[in-house]
Amino acid sequence: MNNNASFLLTNKAARIIILQRIDLASPFLKKIRKLLGRYLFSTFITKYFLNPKDVAKNYYTTMSKEYETLKNYIFKTDQFFLSIGGGIGGLEAVINKNLKNKSFYFIERNFISKKVKYGWSKNNLEAYNNFNIQRSFLNSNDMSPKQYQLIDFDKDNFPEMKFDVVISLFSLDYHYDFNIYINYLKKVSTKNTRIIFDTIRADYFQTIFKNVKIISVDNSTVHKSKRIICREFI
Repeated sequence: MNNNASFLLTNKAARIIILQRIDLASPFLKKIRKLLGRYLFSTFITKYFLNPKDVAKNYYTTMSKEYETLKNYIFKTDQFFLSIGGGIGGLEAVINKNLKNKSFYFIERNFISKKVKYGWSKNNLEAYNNFNIQRSFLNSNDMSPKQYQLIDFDKDNFPEMKFDVVISLFSLDYHYDFNIYINYLKKVSTKNTRIIFDTIRADYFQTIFKNVKIISVDNSTVHKSKRIICREFI
């Protein structure tokens, strides 16, 4: 990690980040995307008109703010972290910077959908990632290759160890159904595992977990999504 409160970022990484989080684009680029549509924006405009340094700073600032909402629920004794749909790993890079010597496992889909669209999907059909770019990003931002493993949702077996923390911000139960992962999460959780994700139906998870706590509310979303931390499946 460099000393200017920013990530080290290539143009290719910046383009993927903007695909994953359009809120990090400049107001001008947001207008261009609205005019041209998501496909032309992602395949042409971001290739030539994106400023990676600006994206790097904005991404770092945003991921640092996300970390602030989580840090009281992540402990120095935690060793194994599972990230589901976490993008190229900016939040995990910030966690690694603050806690040091942790192990991270990323479950991702390793391709970029031809048709760029966002919204709820029961089947988790959309994908906006590239493992080669993600590895380069993590390596460039102080995460050793020995610290992390990338798991392809479509091809690889999921790790069957016990995790201390599972994180899936604006992904699990926000863009696709929690039930895709419920059986797997039961296998890799203990009664102390903290599962942190965003949802618009926080009350529903009172029927799934013994302990559910709302730790923040995003008032910028239409449904005012809630970030919850859950422990111990019923």
